[in-house]
Amino acid sequence: MVSSDTIRAISVELSRSGYEWHDDSDHWYRSYGNENWEFNNDGLMASRFASINDLPILASDRKYYWPLGRRPDEHPGLSDLGL
Repeated sequence: MVSSDTIRAISVELSRSGYEWHDDSDHWYRSYGNENWEFNNDGLMASRFASINDLPILASDRKYYWPLGRRPDEHPGLSDLGL
């Protein structure tokens, strides 16, 4: 997942994210959207609101290539990729 523009204020976190995945038939999708997370005083998530869109893509249109884990620092972010 690529995530940028994260803002944290008190117990609310807003994030814009995008990720790519494929189904059991090897059809690829790019999912992107905005999320709003609220945390309680113990630091546990109390609520999550998300608006996420799934866009079918060709495997050749993928933009995220790296091993499992966080995005490498040198990889472009969402805005750099035009997302």
